[in-house]
Amino acid sequence: MDNDQQSKGQLPSYGQTSRRWLRNIISGQEVGVFFILTLMCVYLWYSTDTFTTPQNVSNVILAFSWIAIAAFGQSLVIITGGIDLSTGSVMALSGLAAAYFISGDQSPWAVKQVTDAGREIVVVNSQYVPLALLAGCAMGVFLGMINGMLVALGGLPPFIATLGMMSIARGICYGWAKGWPFRNLNNDFRQIGQGELELPLVAYNLPYPTIVMIIFVIVMTVFLTRTIWGYRIYALGGNEQAAQLSGINTRQVKLLAFTLSGLMAGIGGTLMTARLGVAMPTAAQGYELDVIAAVFIGGASVKGGKGTMIGALIGAATMQVLRNGMNLRGVDAYWQPEAIGFVIILAIAFDRARQAPRTSAFFKNLYTQTDNRKTSSDPGETLR
Repeated sequence: MDNDQQSKGQLPSYGQTSRRWLRNIISGQEVGVFFILTLMCVYLWYSTDTFTTPQNVSNVILAFSWIAIAAFGQSLVIITGGIDLSTGSVMALSGLAAAYFISGDQSPWAVKQVTDAGREIVVVNSQYVPLALLAGCAMGVFLGMINGMLVALGGLPPFIATLGMMSIARGICYGWAKGWPFRNLNNDFRQIGQGELELPLVAYNLPYPTIVMIIFVIVMTVFLTRTIWGYRIYALGGNEQAAQLSGINTRQVKLLAFTLSGLMAGIGGTLMTARLGVAMPTAAQGYELDVIAAVFIGGASVKGGKGTMIGALIGAATMQVLRNGMNLRGVDAYWQPEAIGFVIILAIAFDRARQAPRTSAFFKNLYTQTDNRKTSSDPGETLR
């Protein structure tokens, strides 16, 4: 666009665009949740002696890394107005698929090796680690694509389709492993989940899964906010009929959202397996609750059309800090699921209250008054 068009008011000025972006950030639920997360951290810092220790901080950020990665994919589905209940089972099956190729118990390429102590073990060469990582991701993509086809092409409600996939994937885990874990995983594979990057300027180390999480929150944020497919995902969640009338192929968008959700769950499950050093058919049991809760706590709307990757990241961190804090404060583990469920209800109730007509009108009037005062006090804005 040339300068004449901007001078005629056909484009918003830089100041107006910046203020609009800032208003969207401030009015979003992410800021409120981040404030609560900060208060929780400050409280645990003062009330416990171990919360800020390097080992505990490393454990906390590591524990929510694969939850956050899976939540990035879940966010896409929830923004479209759907839900994916199969995330936990997909994570478990993806972890088994990855472990199969580098497990001394299962891999067809396992060889016997004698240790320095004279003990004979069965190991898999490190050259198969990339194949294992690819297998974990491919399994997630495959299961997510099936979910997408059932919803987009088969016309099934997302709740029903993913509920069925949750049982199918978990059943395959038990049948494949026959109830036994895949053990003796390759050391290089385990290092992906257990290794840490030393930070010389601070006393804390950054686990490798956390680095992967940071990379994906950036990539997925760019995808959702700076690509045409991201705009289509928001449009579908905002109003599916209007999206269809505007020429958007909603079936393709749904298929893409569920496929990416499966991919993210596959990556999260593979990292989790590498961290644990063993692949179990019971792994990630109930993780779908944590993933969905992280998305809703982070500001996504039950009705669709709203949600961010930063919000999902903050939601996952909030849940893990809450769980870690209850452990440090000596809260009985049997009561922790009740606390998580209570947080989910509060998050959804806050979202509904935020979308109430009176609340929306209040913020709209507040922003209008702010813009009017800014325009009247800035001659440059008036000329533009």
